[in-house]
Amino acid sequence: MPPAATVPPPTPGVLLKLSIVDLGTVAPGTTEVEALADSLAVARHADDLGFSRIWFAEHHLSRSGASHHPELLIAAAATGTRGIRLGSGAVLMNHYSPFKVAEMFKQLEAMAPGRIDLGMGRATSGPVIDLALQPDRRQQAQPDHQQVVLETLAWLYEAFPEGHAFAGNPLMTTVRAVPQTWLLGSSPSGSNLAAGLGIGYTFAGFINPAGAARALRNYRATFQPQGFGLDEPRAILAVNVTVGDTPADGRHLANSAKGFYARLGRMGDGATIPSADDGARELTTAQADEPTTIVDGRWPRFLAGGPDDVRTALEQMVAESGADELMVQNLIADPADRRRSHELLAEAFGLRPRSG
Repeated sequence: MPPAATVPPPTPGVLLKLSIVDLGTVAPGTTEVEALADSLAVARHADDLGFSRIWFAEHHLSRSGASHHPELLIAAAATGTRGIRLGSGAVLMNHYSPFKVAEMFKQLEAMAPGRIDLGMGRATSGPVIDLALQPDRRQQAQPDHQQVVLETLAWLYEAFPEGHAFAGNPLMTTVRAVPQTWLLGSSPSGSNLAAGLGIGYTFAGFINPAGAARALRNYRATFQPQGFGLDEPRAILAVNVTVGDTPADGRHLANSAKGFYARLGRMGDGATIPSADDGARELTTAQADEPTTIVDGRWPRFLAGGPDDVRTALEQMVAESGADELMVQNLIADPADRRRSHELLAEAFGLRPRSG
């Protein structure tokens, strides 16, 4: 991690873009039905507050989150929002046909013109789900991530070379707009791929906080336009952020996130999100003492506190990484506390609410 940089004061009239990635968090004592309804409520709330975009996660057989297929939540959220961009965080490309993904997001673009983001990533969901999502089970799938992403882009931008079997087959010929395309990752290889393809890049700082600044700077330094919608790099830093009315409130609410990761270590995929009180009771001393702010230049997995100290830390992260935008994830158990955290963050950064 590089040494702490001097945080420049905000430029008058220039607002840092803030966005949200939503997991469909299942609050203690509730169901996936309620969690999905809350995801749509979060989208409407974020739209009102002036957030730039909301992305929905893809997690399979998760007991903690109900967002399994982001495209369904994108379509539903489009009907209840006005200006916020809607996207996937991320479609797990190792499981799907590039044509299916490209056509699906082209249709979403037709349904919500100018507001759709295709976030592409990859992940293992474990041997059972990886096999269940695999169309051909005669042999172990070994998808080429770079090729899958490139083929998806070629469908969207009609970029297959002459003579290719797929050339001359445009998607939805009367819909000329293309969704914004993003590669999501948490390692240096992702930054190299996004830069080489000339598309947007989002780094999951809540997975690999130590590698975030370096990867984002590398992406910006090596970016090469390839005709896929961007002439200049476009980078998002994604961070787990919990904001309370006071620093103590924020740190206490972060016990849900800490408690969930502690449960993951004990229970695996069966882990659920604990309340902040239950999370605090279940943590070891070392887990409870895990920093929730930048300490000696090291970024935390979970950033938490009051509005002022969280804003200061986030501005430092932006200065060190060169990100254009912040995307916040949180694992706050109570939906009301989750929305309050978003409100406090929006106020701290001076977001302008959207009018009707």
